[in-house]
Amino acid sequence: MAMHALTGAARFESAMAVRPLARSAHFMVHHLATNQLSTGNVPPLSQAVDESVDNPVDNHTEMAALRLGLVVPKRHARRSVTRTLVKVQIRAGMRRHLDSLVAGDWVVRLRAPIDRKQFPSARSETLAALLHAEIDVLLGDAARRARRAQAQPAPASAPPGAA
Repeated sequence: MAMHALTGAARFESAMAVRPLARSAHFMVHHLATNQLSTGNVPPLSQAVDESVDNPVDNHTEMAALRLGLVVPKRHARRSVTRTLVKVQIRAGMRRHLDSLVAGDWVVRLRAPIDRKQFPSARSETLAALLHAEIDVLLGDAARRARRAQAQPAPASAPPGAA
């Protein structure tokens, strides 16, 4: 499965409007499954006109796409080096769990501040190890829940006039 960047405020809003799939001490994961998207499949990322003519988009490939959005607010990670470290760790975690994740839009959000007193260095190995471990547990849990939700059949609607 391919991983792409989630772009556009509307796509972030759609994914974040869904109840969080998993939470940890610092992070929250939202997932909008492919079948919940308005078009029923993941729209392709913007492509150059030449690319689209030379390489037609295969809907099968589109359906297997996973789009990742990251929200790392400055109020939770004041230093840019720390924000960059958080983003790198999230992307690496997504790549590690790519085989177990369900297609759709994924938004990983830093929801709690990173304590500057506990981690005085903006990019310490201790902080990287903590983020690595926390993200692995978070994404493992999110992948299990997303697969379980995908496996459950949609509730059957009652026929008109039935009460």
